[in-house]
Amino acid sequence: NWPGAILTDSGGFQVFSLGALRKVTDEGVVFRSHIDGSKHLMTPEKSIAIQEDLGADVIMAFDECLAYPSDHQAARAAMERTISWATRCHAAHQRPDQALFGIVQGVVYSDLRRECAQRLTELNFPGYAIGGLSVGEPKPMMYDMLEVTVPELPEDKPRYLMGVGSPDCLWEGVARGVDLFDCVFPTRIARNGTALTSQGRVIIRDARYAADFGPLDPECGCPTCTRFSRAYLRHLFKAGEILALRLTSLHNIYFLYKLMERIRTALRQGRFYEEKKAFWASYYNE
Repeated sequence: NWPGAILTDSGGFQVFSLGALRKVTDEGVVFRSHIDGSKHLMTPEKSIAIQEDLGADVIMAFDECLAYPSDHQAARAAMERTISWATRCHAAHQRPDQALFGIVQGVVYSDLRRECAQRLTELNFPGYAIGGLSVGEPKPMMYDMLEVTVPELPEDKPRYLMGVGSPDCLWEGVARGVDLFDCVFPTRIARNGTALTSQGRVIIRDARYAADFGPLDPECGCPTCTRFSRAYLRHLFKAGEILALRLTSLHNIYFLYKLMERIRTALRQGRFYEEKKAFWASYYNE
């Protein structure tokens, strides 16, 4: 019932998250099920076949994501494998109604990031993702990698920063030329009782909200803010009601949706940096 675009990941990051349960080879990744211990082989071709069956609008090439820190030799090997797998994904891709994006890897090495981006553009994907960031490296280092990677990618095709979604990273990513983001951030913090508001984060479990009958964010028009009070949401969390997680998740997603709308409007009006400064003053009190 979702009227918008749908994107599926290739399984590369998910395999990375399995840690010791996986083995990476040039052919693909052998991993063990966390349920019954059975072995499975995921290849670039199989990843594409699964994503084509799922039918998403945007699908991703199979890639190898390394942890931070990783040495240069390991990073180069993973980059070469990522490019090889991207080539195989490109060849296996059969559905013209789905956009297949290549993924740039290279850990935090500028030379590898540039090289990977340049070589992937030779495959002429309809869009490009920047992967392997926000995996433990300091934010300034992530921004440095964006500054060396984004200029190597075509301006007329989407540039997608994977796994990044906090408000500061959205502003900083767009400032460096990123068009698209995805992240579990808004729902993950919602499950812990944290809401994003125009005045910064609100920890709704705090005792000070026990008798606060105002909305999470007076400036927000989401279903949560227009129907429920901070006191009621706090009660739901304290009572262990799953509705608390749902309502706070809906609010946080709406908040980021409206934030990106605000950023797009600011770009069209040529006011991006003024709007960024205003947001910082309100959200971060800076």
